[in-house]
Amino acid sequence: MGRLGYRRPRVRKGPREPRAVLRRVYPRLRETFGPAGWWPAGSPFEVCVGAILVQNTAWTNVERTLDRLRRHRLLSFRALHRLSASRLAPLLRSSGTFRVKARRLRAFLDFLAAEYRGRVEAMRSEEPSLLRRKLLGVPGIGPETADSIALYAAGHAVFVVDAYTRRVFTRLGLLQGAETYAEVQRLFEDRLPRDADLFNDYHAQIVRLGKDVCRTRPRCPECPLSDLCPKVVIPSASSRRRARNPPC
Repeated sequence: MGRLGYRRPRVRKGPREPRAVLRRVYPRLRETFGPAGWWPAGSPFEVCVGAILVQNTAWTNVERTLDRLRRHRLLSFRALHRLSASRLAPLLRSSGTFRVKARRLRAFLDFLAAEYRGRVEAMRSEEPSLLRRKLLGVPGIGPETADSIALYAAGHAVFVVDAYTRRVFTRLGLLQGAETYAEVQRLFEDRLPRDADLFNDYHAQIVRLGKDVCRTRPRCPECPLSDLCPKVVIPSASSRRRARNPPC
């Protein structure tokens, strides 16, 4: 047993070179879950709105907001661009921190108007690294949101890194846990074919695995990667019992 009740990595057969592991993980996930068909949105513009609203909240909360905007016929650039941040905020309430997100969405709408005449589709012809720099210049848009817009809305081959990615690939032994966003992104982009469809579905498969199986308390017996995974930093059963019943 390791320190803090964590299991030490098991020695197991199979490839440990990152490229080989990454290329084995994806077909396993796709075979298990099927093609993801992600991002769940009706238009590239809706992808952008969802990417901003999902910051620090669950997607189910964002779905309620998007449904409300649809009912009010506001889920378009033209409709939302007419609204000030103060008028946007009540419409975004179910997404959490709605006043902050109203300001961020308003900033993105102004950016989209100034740079692309309100057309997300125009981002497709932008050079990817330039688009990313421009998006990162919008107040409230960080690397994960910028890359989600670049990949899922604009169709550029950039790999999105989120908390599920870090959790899954730390447990698989390919990450140590303290890497920067850019370092984790390079792990994928340097070792996989630079293909937007692949990056799209690979990230979506990771989200499925992290949300349903490789949770904070993982369901390892259900995991399609169980035989590939040394289960790094997964609390053991005894450590979980101690956490539930601390000494007096």
